[in-house]
Amino acid sequence: MDTQNAVHYHYGAFPPRALNINSILGSLLKATDALARYDQVLKSLHSTEFFLAPLRNQEAVISSRMEGTISTMDEILQYEADFDETSEEHPEKVRSEVFETILYQRALTNAQKAIQDGYPLSQHLVRSIHQQLLSFGRGAEKSPGQYKTEQNFLADKIKQKIEFIPISPEKLIDGMEALFNYLHESSDPVLIKTAYMHLEFEALHPFKDGNGRIGRMLITLYLWSTGTIAAPHFYISGYMEQHKDLYIDRMRKVSSDGNWEDWCDFFFKAIEEQALKNIQIAERIKHLYEDMKSVFADTLSSKWSVNALDFIFANPIFKNSRFTSASGIPSQTASRFTRLLLDRNIIRIMKEASGRRPALYAFEPLLRIVRV
Repeated sequence: MDTQNAVHYHYGAFPPRALNINSILGSLLKATDALARYDQVLKSLHSTEFFLAPLRNQEAVISSRMEGTISTMDEILQYEADFDETSEEHPEKVRSEVFETILYQRALTNAQKAIQDGYPLSQHLVRSIHQQLLSFGRGAEKSPGQYKTEQNFLADKIKQKIEFIPISPEKLIDGMEALFNYLHESSDPVLIKTAYMHLEFEALHPFKDGNGRIGRMLITLYLWSTGTIAAPHFYISGYMEQHKDLYIDRMRKVSSDGNWEDWCDFFFKAIEEQALKNIQIAERIKHLYEDMKSVFADTLSSKWSVNALDFIFANPIFKNSRFTSASGIPSQTASRFTRLLLDRNIIRIMKEASGRRPALYAFEPLLRIVRV
């Protein structure tokens, strides 16, 4: 491929020695305010994991899609309905791209659990995330968990042109150490550190594959690990996908022109807009849950109505067998609930039962909120 106009990694320029803070102060303050408002929403939810797990699925779909792995929210939720989350096997008749997206979701979830258990955000954790992310499919042959040993590059495949050449493999370790030393030692504001971290990780491009997905994961993990948000639910890939050309251009200009200000301005606007969007989604989910409390109580007329509601919110696509085994509701009662919810059109049949395969049900009101 043509390398004539390729931008090279910014050797010796991280972290930047100076930043024109006045040029980005407005966007920094707006991002800080929006993120603080989102954090208040997180703190107001009685269970962020319960209400916002759909956002993690949404992030897995969009971030994977940005790298050419195409799947849908419905496919991810259907997979979860069919298979235990601890399964390491790739089930037959599941598209490999769906399973690759599931691996993104699992890698992010496991990283969040590791940090919750006291493990620091570190090179070791990043390599562990990478190993899980690429444990199956196209990435399995691209050295999961191992840093690159050959020079990689970012190319425009249509134009057959190399656009960016990351740091060389022999200087990668020094680059990664500089990045994590900066994160742990700098007194810069957290959002500036997050902007620098994401840009620098992408510019280092430490792995053969999966760099974009992990780089976006690190945004959520860092904001949460620093206490900037109360729960590990902040996902930015929707904005990055919508503005992908500008996203790439702003990153490249850091290396070509030393223009950190325009990159930070773009990043802070991404934080602001995504925070506001996440607030809307979280509030819509919360309001739907509150509305459905009375609907389920009236429809089911049972002390188990809240258990049923909680299960269906956590599993908006489900099989009756899972409902009866995982909701804590007696099996005969759960089966009766399914019939009642179908009769009221609160849930719908997504796939009819066939032979030994049970029917698959969908809670469409929640899916309409989170589907991408």
